[in-house]
Amino acid sequence: MDKLYNQVQIYLNMDEEIDFKEFQAYYQQVLKYLDEYSSDLHEDDLWKALFVVESIMSNAENRAKTAKKAEAKKYNKMATRTKLYAQNFTKRLSDLGYDEEQIGSKFEEMLEEGPEEK
Repeated sequence: MDKLYNQVQIYLNMDEEIDFKEFQAYYQQVLKYLDEYSSDLHEDDLWKALFVVESIMSNAENRAKTAKKAEAKKYNKMATRTKLYAQNFTKRLSDLGYDEEQIGSKFEEMLEEGPEEK
């Protein structure tokens, strides 16, 4: 999860947008990981997973508004699928005792964090 989280941080801090193919490849990489491991995520990875899927969902929704019809449909599908994961992760964090305000606050911290330096 750390690798996927760091990659989304890199994308969010880039000056330019990545193209559709790279976006789709990253989305597929995330889904493959989550399809296999999402039920086993512990608290720290739940936060990272929520951040990753929320970032993909938000970007996909925005891109769908300006993309060509075929790509717009794919972006909408990506947004819908990641929204389901986001709802699941939010519920799990809520079950761990976090309220909506705490989740929002932690999310803001993660947004400001930026990518890990190597």
